[in-house]
Amino acid sequence: MDDGPKRSLKLMIVDDSNIIRRRIERSQQIARLEVVGAASNGREAVELFRRTQPDVVTMDLTMPEMDGVECVQELVAINSKVLILVVSALADKATAVDAIEKGANGFLCKPFTDRQLNDALEELLSEA
Repeated sequence: MDDGPKRSLKLMIVDDSNIIRRRIERSQQIARLEVVGAASNGREAVELFRRTQPDVVTMDLTMPEMDGVECVQELVAINSKVLILVVSALADKATAVDAIEKGANGFLCKPFTDRQLNDALEELLSEA
């Protein structure tokens, strides 16, 4: 049974690199994902998250002020249903595992192609 079109979902991008934030925003091609904000560190992300209530978050791990693992914990504490895709360098693999144990839902390794980003987001959304 089809419930008709799926509702649109809000996406927040968290990365200390403006280049990566813009790249994710430009590259994601999932029609039902609407970017509602971007943050350059974990503290900013928590404030933005409270204001915009996104359904999906892409999360860098290595950031100033509050790192990605701590930020994942904060966001999950605010909304346990949020879907979080960690987007980080493979050197952070152990940290990524830690982030997933704290509530993140997936991992995408930098550098990534547009296709890898969209596949990872689709996989995340299929869990929703």
